[in-house]
Amino acid sequence: MKHLTEAQVEAWRTQGFLSPLTAMSEAEARGFRDRLEASERAFGPLKIGGMGSKSHLLFTWVDEIARHPRVLDAVEDLIGGDILIYTLTLWLKGAKDGAFVDWHQDASYFGLEPKEQVTAWIALSESSAESGCVRVIPGSHLSGGFRHSIREGAGNHMLPRRQAIDTHVDESKAVQMPLKPGQFSLHHTLAIHGSEPNLSDDRRLGVGISYIPTRCRFTGKTRLTGMLVRGTDRYDHFDHERRPQGDRTPEAVEYHAAVMKNYFGSKKELSLADAE
Repeated sequence: MKHLTEAQVEAWRTQGFLSPLTAMSEAEARGFRDRLEASERAFGPLKIGGMGSKSHLLFTWVDEIARHPRVLDAVEDLIGGDILIYTLTLWLKGAKDGAFVDWHQDASYFGLEPKEQVTAWIALSESSAESGCVRVIPGSHLSGGFRHSIREGAGNHMLPRRQAIDTHVDESKAVQMPLKPGQFSLHHTLAIHGSEPNLSDDRRLGVGISYIPTRCRFTGKTRLTGMLVRGTDRYDHFDHERRPQGDRTPEAVEYHAAVMKNYFGSKKELSLADAE
């Protein structure tokens, strides 16, 4: 074990999540927040589907967060030492923001086999129950995949496809995963999770990183990309992504646009009715 204890690994197997874990100091997290907000001032909003998706291809500070050794050590303890980033999202909720994420499973729209993807959610600001931290249904990953559908009229649903699980979710079983700046949580690709609106007076800023072992493959026909962040890739299921050499350089913008077109285009191959 590099970061997790045997008890934590067992909790992962039975509960499908771990929280809180520590990646960095609050001061280091504050530094990353400053760089995030500097990027917003320089380049505009970091929206999901735009610069807020696969942002590790555009910004050096996101690339640094995604490669943080304490995060990778914890992920390695769960899926092994050959690790790719499948995708990455900046989850940014403004103060008094009504944005939310409905109950869902990541596996419903990732199209990966085997289902070993791990999401690390790294807080760059306070992520509390009041500010709409991630919440999860313990043990839900053991029940397999559930049908999902598009939530019409879902308003401020943050997921691009507005997908949500069809079955009734017993919210009385939900566990909040509050985080201090610099802490992170991990959840399994089949764990049912979501988040409520931000009712606090500060922004809720987090980076969600989907890590997969290199043995995972995309089940559709499209050849996708992934960023190798640890170990070696002996499977060649993905083309390897390029690290940014600066923040939002012209070369990075062009490359990011091509990767995003390919990535979001691949989602048309996946059916929400057939839970992955």
